[in-house]
Amino acid sequence: MTDPVLMTVLLGVIALIYSTVGHAGASSYLALLALSGMLPEQARPTALVLNLVVAVITTTRFAVAGHLRWQLLWPFALTAVPMAFVGGLVPVPHWLWKAMVGGCLLVAAWRLWLPAPAERVAPEKAPIMPALAIGAGLGFLSGLIGVGGGIFLSPLLLLSGWASPRTTAAASAAFILLNSAAGLAGRLTALPVLPPALPWWALAVLIGGWVGSRIGAATVSPLVLRRLLAAVLALAGTKLALG
Repeated sequence: MTDPVLMTVLLGVIALIYSTVGHAGASSYLALLALSGMLPEQARPTALVLNLVVAVITTTRFAVAGHLRWQLLWPFALTAVPMAFVGGLVPVPHWLWKAMVGGCLLVAAWRLWLPAPAERVAPEKAPIMPALAIGAGLGFLSGLIGVGGGIFLSPLLLLSGWASPRTTAAASAAFILLNSAAGLAGRLTALPVLPPALPWWALAVLIGGWVGSRIGAATVSPLVLRRLLAAVLALAGTKLALG
């Protein structure tokens, strides 16, 4: 997949669909970059830059809509941010990175396949000590792979009953924003060479993230689109995980 126009369009579509549920799309960005032959040393910071663009828009949109709860987010973020920086410093063998990206895509596919749960009353906070420990693990894993970690945090919040769906989306968006910035800072210590098409890719995800976050903050995400993407992610994740 080396056609620059096709790559730009696909990145924008991914940003649109992911941002409806408060995610930024790094796992799918990484899949496209890996399938195009890009090495992890360049793919990780590239995906994080695109993640930051979408996460800023998504976090702002959900915050303005009144869904962001800092009392839910802060214990996860407190330990995740420094560990994302550490994870970003760690070099990863190409075969292992592709396997981890593949696993991340399978998690993303599972998350997107599920129907959006009904809004409900939730405590909108988590036990502090478990949240601190979970945040550290998710932060390190995020920096290591080159994602924001929201794809792992959101099912945890929903399945544990700690947050309602919209609050989960808002917390995931902010979590992704903070972790992506920290992970990128860790990667930039190695001074990677970013692809020349990155400004166009950033513009594409900017537009996609703006449209998707507007849909997600106000309405339920279209299940058909999410499941189509989930099927594609499952295929790509299996391919990458199996090498």
